[in-house]
Amino acid sequence: MSVRQSILAILDQGPSYGYRLRAEFERRTGSTWPINVGQIYNTLERLERDGLIVKGETDADGHVFYAITAAGHTEVLEWLRSPVPRPATTRDELAIKLALAVTLPDVDIVEIVRVQRMSTMSTLQQLTRAKNAGDDPDSTDELAWLLVIDSLIFLAEAEIRWLDHCQSRLARATAKGLSASENPAAPRRRGRPARAGEAPVDERTDDAEVLR
Repeated sequence: MSVRQSILAILDQGPSYGYRLRAEFERRTGSTWPINVGQIYNTLERLERDGLIVKGETDADGHVFYAITAAGHTEVLEWLRSPVPRPATTRDELAIKLALAVTLPDVDIVEIVRVQRMSTMSTLQQLTRAKNAGDDPDSTDELAWLLVIDSLIFLAEAEIRWLDHCQSRLARATAKGLSASENPAAPRRRGRPARAGEAPVDERTDDAEVLR
């Protein structure tokens, strides 16, 4: 999520200062993304450095106000009109955890999937209860909160479906006799996977050979 563009979008509605920007950010996003005031001020410094905002007056309470520039307004419009790119590669901790676990001997990958599924299901139930408690919004703030909650619910549901798929895939692999410990004596392979048309790159050098 881009805190930078979010702060700019709020400032596009009028000048403001750090603590108020944090309060506005939390109000407009239903307090679903915690953010500390230090992060707000660091963002403001970068935005000012990049010429997207300017520092204005200081009020009687010592609050320094910031105002958006024409360049900042343009960036807000471009952000709102542009799709959010999805990464081509995964950095999802759960996916990486399962990918590594399935290659390790003496690891109960099925139990890992089961425990994760129970946790995700519990989260889904909590989110659903929260949504049902306020599913008829009376303000744009409540509507914004529901949009974020809906997103979290869909993500949790998708994760449960993926975990169910993982269970099925693991069951098929087990039926084939595939496991990380099926050949524990085999030397560890290093190097990148072979591209199409190439011979496999199989580097079985040990540490002593690497040092030569």
